[in-house]
Amino acid sequence: MDTKVDHILYDDTDITKAARCLKAMSHPLRLKILCVLGNKSVSVQDIVEQVGTSQSNISQHLSILREKNILGSKKEANRVYYYIDDTRMTQLIEMMRDVFCSQHR
Repeated sequence: MDTKVDHILYDDTDITKAARCLKAMSHPLRLKILCVLGNKSVSVQDIVEQVGTSQSNISQHLSILREKNILGSKKEANRVYYYIDDTRMTQLIEMMRDVFCSQHR
């Protein structure tokens, strides 16, 4: 394919964001957190219960995912809820579930 056309098809900003997201997702625990979130808001306590590790460990990984602009959060009363803040990430998680998770086959 012509390199001019290749350049037009791919925006460097999108490529950079995709690479950052994939790098952040590459840790098994962060990927599991993202799978737990899916397309809903989940409290930190519920994430801890579903993922099965300490709250401090979960908080560290949530912080990394927020730094990469993958997650958003909202506070309600004394609970913090996290959600995937980019619909493209939600689509990617769903696609990975379909491909890799035996329960979705």
